[in-house]
Amino acid sequence: MSSLALLPQPQSDIRVRLGRILLVEDEVLIRESIALGLAEEGFDMLVAEDGLTALDMLGGTATASRTARPDIDLVILDLMLPGMNGLDLCRLLRHQSINTPILILSAKGTEADRVLGLETGADDYLTKPFGMRELTARCRALLRRQQAKTSTPEEKVLQFEDITLHPEECRVFLRGEEVSLSPKEFRILELFMEQPRRVWSRDQIIDQIWGHDFMGDNKTVDVHIRWIREKLEIDPSHPTYLKTVRGFGYRLG
Repeated sequence: MSSLALLPQPQSDIRVRLGRILLVEDEVLIRESIALGLAEEGFDMLVAEDGLTALDMLGGTATASRTARPDIDLVILDLMLPGMNGLDLCRLLRHQSINTPILILSAKGTEADRVLGLETGADDYLTKPFGMRELTARCRALLRRQQAKTSTPEEKVLQFEDITLHPEECRVFLRGEEVSLSPKEFRILELFMEQPRRVWSRDQIIDQIWGHDFMGDNKTVDVHIRWIREKLEIDPSHPTYLKTVRGFGYRLG
């Protein structure tokens, strides 16, 4: 008879959620011992007695309701399971592009067994018997690795007064309205916004935007500054953003 459950977690005001683990193990004593031990360490624990139940919980069947299940961050998987063994479950999950990390627990400890488990799609392999401290450490390591893979750095956004510049999107907004800039205009404005109030000479701007090999007239900087002012300034003849510093160059603000 298949079963699944979300085990009650230890009550503590200082305990931080470390991750939700699905333990797939048919032997009752082992299942309860591991689940309670990891729950005591701060993990949210789900348990399943067989591979088909685990497959359903992970959204790998047509009848699975993923929205009705809590997110699962890690699977601890025994190999000798009724109905569907652990290797078949692992293989099916990876075939369906379900990439939840999998830690295999097995009494089979030969090198060939470990290699087969890892090549089938498992992320780690621990041989029975094992210590709870090692199991806990491996769970933490797999979850850290997964978080590092899935986390995305926040987009850098440059802001100066009413101007917002998104470097990765190559977009500029003035008081919430998008402004269309040419690539050179965008790069010039980005240069100024990265170091507000710094004075840039024409030659420095040429080196940064056009490159050292530029053979044209450095007056082209003045032309591009004028175009940017026409798009950003209320009165381009009396700029409040891109200001001229006579005898030196330009600065922002």
